[in-house]
Amino acid sequence: MSRDSKYDILFDPISFGPKTMRNRFWQTSHCTGYGSERPGIQAHFRGMKAEGGWGAVCTEFCSIHPESDEYPWTSARLWDDGDVINLGKMCEEVHRHKSLAGVQLWYNGMHSPCLESREVPRGPSGLPSNVFPDRTVYDSMADESDIKALINMYVLAAKRAEQAGFDIVEITGSDSTLPLQFLERRYNHRTDKYGGSLENRARFFIEVMAAVKRAVGDRLAVTTRFEVDTVNGDLRVEHYDEGIRFVQLMHAEGVCDLWAVKIGDYEEWGEDAGSSRFRKSNWMRPFIMDVKGVVGDNVPVVSNGRFTSPDDMVEVIRSRQSDIIGAARPSIADPFLPTKIETGHPEDIRECIGCNMCVSRMQQQALLSCTQNPTSGEEYRRGWHPEVFTKAKNPCSVLVVGAGPAGMECAVVLGKRGYDVHLRDKSPDLGGHWKDVARYPRCSEFARVIAYRQIQLSKLKNVEVHLGTKEMTAEDVLTYGADKVVIATGASWSTVGTGAEIHRPIPGADASLPNVLTPEQIMAGKAIPGKKAVVLDGDGHFTGIAMAELLADLGKEVTFVTNMHDIAQFSLYTMEMANNKRMLYNKKIRHMTNHWGHSYGNGKMSLFYLYRDTPELMEVEPGHWGRRFSDDLVELECDALVLVTMRVPNSGLYRDLVARRHEWPSHDVQDVFRIGDCHAPRQLMNAIFDGHRLGREFDSPHPQQPLPFIRERQIWGAPTYPKLGDTRPTVEAPLAEVLSA
Repeated sequence: MSRDSKYDILFDPISFGPKTMRNRFWQTSHCTGYGSERPGIQAHFRGMKAEGGWGAVCTEFCSIHPESDEYPWTSARLWDDGDVINLGKMCEEVHRHKSLAGVQLWYNGMHSPCLESREVPRGPSGLPSNVFPDRTVYDSMADESDIKALINMYVLAAKRAEQAGFDIVEITGSDSTLPLQFLERRYNHRTDKYGGSLENRARFFIEVMAAVKRAVGDRLAVTTRFEVDTVNGDLRVEHYDEGIRFVQLMHAEGVCDLWAVKIGDYEEWGEDAGSSRFRKSNWMRPFIMDVKGVVGDNVPVVSNGRFTSPDDMVEVIRSRQSDIIGAARPSIADPFLPTKIETGHPEDIRECIGCNMCVSRMQQQALLSCTQNPTSGEEYRRGWHPEVFTKAKNPCSVLVVGAGPAGMECAVVLGKRGYDVHLRDKSPDLGGHWKDVARYPRCSEFARVIAYRQIQLSKLKNVEVHLGTKEMTAEDVLTYGADKVVIATGASWSTVGTGAEIHRPIPGADASLPNVLTPEQIMAGKAIPGKKAVVLDGDGHFTGIAMAELLADLGKEVTFVTNMHDIAQFSLYTMEMANNKRMLYNKKIRHMTNHWGHSYGNGKMSLFYLYRDTPELMEVEPGHWGRRFSDDLVELECDALVLVTMRVPNSGLYRDLVARRHEWPSHDVQDVFRIGDCHAPRQLMNAIFDGHRLGREFDSPHPQQPLPFIRERQIWGAPTYPKLGDTRPTVEAPLAEVLSA
């Protein structure tokens, strides 16, 4: 099938500097946790996007010098020849599919923890980092000789990028990096030619671009990623003032081949990577739409906006918002998004749901993974391809019990591998508990998890979906006639308040009572009595805070209580914490942290403070040492108690089948497996991965247990880069000497 002609504009080539991109799909620089230290994962992850049709594929942020050391967060690096070798493999993979390879050159100044290099970063004003205020991170105020050295660092990194094989060097002027630190009034307190007026504060950024352009600009495209509006604070860069004026200043110098534009800052880069709970597609348009009018027809503009609809992409280009569609998270969720549009199958796009679990992995110093795309990051480690599935040599019949996300994913993979699959669920609809989640406040885009898999199931003739069946018993499963069985029956919220804090029920918290409720009961329509409600959250992700907002929208006076140090604490990793707090404030939802339930009854919720014991260890009774505990309690009026304390696996069917293992041979049942939350409750990303992995490895010797994956690490005795005794690259010298050295 060929593409719809209305999408032709998305596949027009476009030139900038000395380079031409084959289409209008630009994979924006985004974090992975792979860096230069895992060259195989990095290369095959980015290469898969090039294979899938992305015309330009960029690294994550790439540190240009040990002074900009982000450890324990993993950046790419261009510090030495070892990095050139490792990132060179990425360039090879990207070029193999006729795409351009880009690298984002990054120096973070005052926001560089330098926990590995132990160097001192330089910056405009010698200030403490507002991103890491608890870590005593400062920069050293740069004099003019330091500024020349900093510019030399960018040039040396650009030369290394050329050695590695990159086509594009992107100078990051975003995320509060050094160019923005010079540009922003809140960071730049200088009184010399690099401070004061906008023209002076813009000088460093423009000089960096000019130096890199002179060094490599006849061979590589020299571009920038610029925050047109930093959003927060009185002294921010504002899109309608200094943001657009800076674009005018730098464009007049002719030093930038392409502008990738966005909003936000490093402290809240969730405004750039806006979650779907708070930001809908193309939310940045009002901030960035004027850039194209400044730079004109000869300098392309890239804009991001979590675009997954080709119609929206066409509108972005035709409206002259930008020339190129930038994407980070949509390219993770579906590396083959461009190809699916080009081949006339846009319905097969695995749309990003904006949950920011990919972001959360970076924030936890982990390796990137994706809720929608379980193959993301596994291209090299496990040899997985998102669109290619090895056909089973001896396909058999498989019964999958439970049509939630894990069960659906497993059925799709088994179906694509050639198994005869029956997917059954007592519910009349696909999706399991995720159907409810997609109805939570702000969570409508989460329904894409179900929609994508429903479409894939409908295309598989060897997969039958049976919905609205009676709940299956072990006897039903054994006599069904399937060769193998997969149990994917999910989990349910505790009805008695058991949670991570005390691991036992809360007296009086019983969801069989009319005034105690679980999220499932609320979504099923159970009445919420009275005026005053307490949400007890031991989960820390989005469910508790969604319940609080739902109740507030119904006019309840809500108090949100959690045992954690902050509200919806996992949202710190998904970059939603600040906006969650703004929502609570604006909807007048009270909150209490570091408290847990003691008991509930007579319209009162009794709470205890987690740290009500003494800091001293003492002899509390003769011969009995420990802390002295207080009996202090806090009482809240509570007409309705909502328990979001822990999830309990629905494992009864699996355990019944295991108890009858001796009967399997007589029913020709070869094996029974379990996946998803019925195995162990976890975040959806990992439940879907569980189902996908089992489907991929269904014919391995022991499918319930994962096969080994490739680990990348330094092997003892191998050469190191650099070696002890190697000279440090010279940057504190005139540029000509730096380049000759």
